[in-house]
Amino acid sequence: MCAPQQQAGATTGAAARPPAAVTERRTVLKVAGAGGLALTFSTALGAGSPAYAAGNRDRRRAYVLVVDGCRPDEIDSGLMPNLAALRADGRHFPRAHSLPVMETLPNHVMMMTGVRPDRGGVPANEIYDRGLGETRTMDRPRDIRTTTVIERLGRRGFRTGTVLSKDYLYGVFGERATHRWEPFPLLPVTDHAPDVFTMEAALGMVEELDPHLVFVNLGDVDRVGHSDLTGGSLQALRRAALASTDLQVGRFVEMLRSTGRWKRSIVVVLADHSMDWSRPDRVVSLTSPLAADPLLAGNVAVAQNGGADLLYWTGPAKRRDRGVARMLEVARGTAGVLSAHDRARSSWLRLGPDAGDVVAYCRAGWRFSDPMVVSNPIPGNHGHPATRPIPFFVGGGHPAAAKAVSSSLAATVDVAPTIADFFGLRGAPRGGWDGRSRI
Repeated sequence: MCAPQQQAGATTGAAARPPAAVTERRTVLKVAGAGGLALTFSTALGAGSPAYAAGNRDRRRAYVLVVDGCRPDEIDSGLMPNLAALRADGRHFPRAHSLPVMETLPNHVMMMTGVRPDRGGVPANEIYDRGLGETRTMDRPRDIRTTTVIERLGRRGFRTGTVLSKDYLYGVFGERATHRWEPFPLLPVTDHAPDVFTMEAALGMVEELDPHLVFVNLGDVDRVGHSDLTGGSLQALRRAALASTDLQVGRFVEMLRSTGRWKRSIVVVLADHSMDWSRPDRVVSLTSPLAADPLLAGNVAVAQNGGADLLYWTGPAKRRDRGVARMLEVARGTAGVLSAHDRARSSWLRLGPDAGDVVAYCRAGWRFSDPMVVSNPIPGNHGHPATRPIPFFVGGGHPAAAKAVSSSLAATVDVAPTIADFFGLRGAPRGGWDGRSRI
């Protein structure tokens, strides 16, 4: 199956993607996918020409496959034999972890920037935008405030591609890649394209356009994990999604082998976070206790991120210190809260001012739901420390993916320096990488 043809400059709801900006710099390129069905990509002007494709003759290829929301133990479940085999033959990092806040947007941005959110600009999926005076999703291209490895490669003549199953990921990475696929069809509620469509696009992009780097997000495991009411016990729907996604990864590996790309490629496989499930009665809503406090009433905004709440003092600046102290007290005294931190005084968080004044995490088996208890009905959530462990390994036929097991604390922020190292890119972001190469 593949996505039907789409129109140039079509938008999917993100206000920061004006059609004019798209049509001036990009064009639509239609290629044949598996089985001869049509795929449509947004492509930098001129990038679809044979002359452009022949411009950089480097034969190395790197593919980053993000199995969104996958827990490391799930690869050992027997449901993911293709991923297990890829891991067994590659460079495996069993202690790998996601970084605060353990959400999709910040960790995908860290993967491609190699720096933490205080430098990269995306601390969470949802923030309170002080300029707008409202809570919003960080899905705008300008939300990334540094250069990605996608752009670094592009400036040196390497071709790049993004195949991202979620609408907000497509939005935040904007037009940085040479080629990009707009997720389609988007399922209602989840706003993501099923993995079978996403993989069809990835296969088509690699076989027809052959970018040096392709960044892929497979969203089914995450989206099913959120909604699976059996997630804390049977995980029935989750298990089906794991098996299905593994089949798609198997298709990708087989394509690399059959087309002769395998021996000159690395395949970086990881998750952006894992998943935790809560019972209906284990819900934390901080909006009400904050509003009940005389000092805080009307002076706090909350950005809810499932396993994390970001709290923002919106009252008079002269009362901020008292307000932050009181927010910490209220949050820490609420059942289901694991910890609360003064963001500015917790240097280890590395989140930056867009993450607000207080960062609160829930306990394992709980979830935040703001502004009301019924606002977040989904049982599966992430963002809190329970969802920190992730799978991370580097497979492929290139010598850089030689079989090894490392006890190093690899993290999502390591992907960009790994890709840069693989392609021999010199230099690093101003201030250096926050991650390190894992090859």
